Amino acid sequence: MFSVVFPGQGSQEVGMGKILYEKFDLVKNYFKEADETLNFAISKLVLDGPKSDLNLTFNTQPAIFLISYSIFNVMKKEFNIDLNKATFFAGHSLGEYSALSCAGYIKFSDTLKILKIRGEAMQNAVPRGIGGMIAVLGTTIKKIEDLISKNKEDFNVQIANDNSEGQIVVSGKLKDLESFVKILKLQGIRNIKLPVSAPFHCELMANATKIMKHKINELEFNEGYNVLMSNVTADKIQNISEIKDLLIRQIENRVRWRESVINMVNNGVNNFIEIGPGKVLSGLIKRINKEVNVQSINNIEDIKNLSI
Repeated sequence: MFSVVFPGQGSQEVGMGKILYEKFDLVKNYFKEADETLNFAISKLVLDGPKSDLNLTFNTQPAIFLISYSIFNVMKKEFNIDLNKATFFAGHSLGEYSALSCAGYIKFSDTLKILKIRGEAMQNAVPRGIGGMIAVLGTTIKKIEDLISKNKEDFNVQIANDNSEGQIVVSGKLKDLESFVKILKLQGIRNIKLPVSAPFHCELMANATKIMKHKINELEFNEGYNVLMSNVTADKIQNISEIKDLLIRQIENRVRWRESVINMVNNGVNNFIEIGPGKVLSGLIKRINKEVNVQSINNIEDIKNLSI
């Protein structure tokens, strides 16, 4: 049994998908449609940069989706590999939208539009320089939850991503994160400030939630082919009204990636296929469970070497 997973923000790079773009008219057509849908040349940004513009959240989100969707459909239409036979689809944060679109729940053009809006809403939810995120390394989720709970009178931070064993991301206002880092240092716990411009997946995203609630409720959903493993619950969902609700809640809630992978494995999955730029999720999955098989699909060679 296998699952298909889609990466989130941070996996982007200038030139991603270039070989597929040059080789397949199908991909050229997706890039052209993306330009027309978003009313700007996202194709040029993806292929040529500059990196600083690609890394802006409202560009990054539709760009990563465009590459994931292109790879998925090259496999389906050029190589006759039907990934919709997967037991589960899952994605990390924005990757959940890639999962939903490739599973047939949301149209390609609608996914591009909603991710552009999502990126803008998340970027603008908090003024620049107010919030941030730190990665906490080499400790357990329970340890971090306990430290946050014991010190809640002194600072307000939230767990944004439970990524894998020993990798947890925390969001909050910069001044609160500084106080939290002091506590971590006293405990001898390593941490790294992340190069992000906003504190994602925490209550500071409340304004983004309001915008996305309105937009997601307007969005047309179809019955999909695959069961989704939700970021918010780390549980399987297929009901459209529940999917909408969880996409709205996802903005301020923890991404339960570690638990999602564990639940997929407990449901019989022993093979994970990552579709999209980079190999971030493949690395996280291997840290969560060393026994499973993980394959990253970025290029033609990867597709040819795929075993399901």
